[in-house]
Amino acid sequence: MKHRLPLLALLLLLAAACSAPNEPTRLQGEAQGTFYTIAYCDKQHRDLRPQIDSLLHAFDLTASLWEENSLIRQANLHQPTHVNSTFCHLLNNSLQMEQYTQGAFNCKIGALVNLYGFGFENRSDITDVQVDSLLRLIHQGQCTLTLDADSLPTVILSPGVQLDFNAIAQGYSVDLLAALFDSLDVTDYLIDVGGEVRAKGSKPDGTPWAVGIERPAQNKYSAQEIETAIALTNRSVVTSGNYRKYYEQDGVRYSHTIDPATGRPVSHSLLSASVVSAEAWYADAMATAFMVMGLERSLQFIQDHPDNPDIQAAFFIYHDGSEYRTLATPAFQDIIIQ
Repeated sequence: MKHRLPLLALLLLLAAACSAPNEPTRLQGEAQGTFYTIAYCDKQHRDLRPQIDSLLHAFDLTASLWEENSLIRQANLHQPTHVNSTFCHLLNNSLQMEQYTQGAFNCKIGALVNLYGFGFENRSDITDVQVDSLLRLIHQGQCTLTLDADSLPTVILSPGVQLDFNAIAQGYSVDLLAALFDSLDVTDYLIDVGGEVRAKGSKPDGTPWAVGIERPAQNKYSAQEIETAIALTNRSVVTSGNYRKYYEQDGVRYSHTIDPATGRPVSHSLLSASVVSAEAWYADAMATAFMVMGLERSLQFIQDHPDNPDIQAAFFIYHDGSEYRTLATPAFQDIIIQ
C-alpha cells in the first residue's frame, strides 16, 4: 500500500470533542504500511477494534504488495490466480478509471513503480531503454479476469504487466470500514487510513467533522502543517501529493507519481491535489489522476465533466516558480471552515 505518512493532517475535532459529554471512541493502529485513525460515536459504546483490525488484515491479504502471500503478489507472478470479490472490484474499478481519465490513472504500472524504487524493490540505475521496454510491455499487455471451470474468478496478467492498487486501495479500505460501521448502525464516524478520509454524520455536539489539508512539506521529514480545513459530512476526501515520497539523484528530486503515458516521474508545478467525493476509492483514484495531469489539465478535466459531482470539489496546491499558491474550485470553497 502507500508506504508514506498521511497526506491529510486529520482529526481537528479532537480538542473540542474531549470536552463534549459524549466523547467519540478513538482508535489508532497500523495497516497497509501506514496508520489509521478512527473516531466514532456509538450509542452501545462498543469497542470495534477487533472487527476493524480483522477487516484490514483480510484486505491486506488481498491487495497489499507488502504481504508476501497476498493475492496481488500471486497475480504478479504471471500465473492464473483465483481471486475474491474485493480483488475483482479493485481491478474493475481501476480499469474503469483508466478509461475515464484517458490513461492518467493506471493500475498496471507496478513494474515501473518497482523500477524507480517506489515499490518493495530497491531502486537501481535506470536507463531510458529499460523504461521504454517496460512501457511497451505495459501498454501492449493484457489483464484478463475470467471464470475458470469451477466458476471461480481468475486473473491472468501478460508478461511485463504487474498490478499496483496503491492509488485506489487505501480509499477502498476506508469504504469497507464505512460499510462495516453502517452494518452495525453506527451513524456518526470519521475514518482515516493513511490520509484517505470518509465521514458520516457529525460530532456529538452536532457540528460537522473537521478535516485538515496538509501544507506541502519542505521534505519527507518535515512536521505536518495545515493549509486549510474543511467541514466533511457524508463525503470522502483524499489528498495525493509529491512532497513526501520521492528520490533525489544528482541534485534533482524525482516524484513517486509515474505518468503512465511516458513511464517517467511527473514534472510539473502541482504539489498536491485534494478531491471530495461520495466514496473514498473514487477520490483516491481521481486525486492520483490529477497529480499525473498537472494543474491545467486537471482544471480542464473538471470543466469538461460538469455533470460529475464527485470531481467538482477539488483543491490544488502548486508552485508558481517563486512561492506556493492554492486554488479551490467553487464547490470546495463552500466547505472550507472560515
